[in-house]
Amino acid sequence: MSEPAEISPLTLSRLPLYLRCLRQLQEKGTTHVSSSQLAQQFELSASLIRKDLAQFGEFGIRGTGYRVDELVDRLNGLLGLDRIHKMAVVGMGSLGSALARYLSVNDRPFKIVAAFDVDGGRVGSKLGHLIVHHSREIPEVIPETGARIAVLAVPASAAQKCYEDLTDSGIEAVLNFAPIRLKRNPAVRTKSVDFQIYLEELAYFLRS
Repeated sequence: MSEPAEISPLTLSRLPLYLRCLRQLQEKGTTHVSSSQLAQQFELSASLIRKDLAQFGEFGIRGTGYRVDELVDRLNGLLGLDRIHKMAVVGMGSLGSALARYLSVNDRPFKIVAAFDVDGGRVGSKLGHLIVHHSREIPEVIPETGARIAVLAVPASAAQKCYEDLTDSGIEAVLNFAPIRLKRNPAVRTKSVDFQIYLEELAYFLRS
């Protein structure tokens, strides 16, 4: 599977979904699947699946469909999930701790190598094999660990400073859960997840 010069954000957002569906098929022992079967089982669009995958080369067998194992391997490679990604978590409250535990158990490509907080009750404590550092130590600890991705789960008031410390220390991608619009570093991939906004969008549909 060859990578095109540029993948559209919409296509990129769908590839992990395809991969998740294919992994479920793997667990069931399914060896081959057509785009139509994939679409029917997971409420996707067969034409969109074919269009998205065709960007990365011709594969699959007419009349038989895609080899599930092969397609999983190719999507893993395309998404960079065939290697370890070292991560840091900043903010070890309920959300940050839960995310760190989830990633440590469920997502093998993502390895938590550093944890930070400002709460005296958490700093110095252990999360599995990790010792929680004070957030002011980000500039020293991040380069030592080689972390390239960070999860930001801190209050809005602390988010911008932590974000800048992370990006100045070598972090190349940030997943932000803080309820604030960050002033982003253009050289750093940044995605924000704001639960409050999503809830308010849902509330709109429940007005009547």
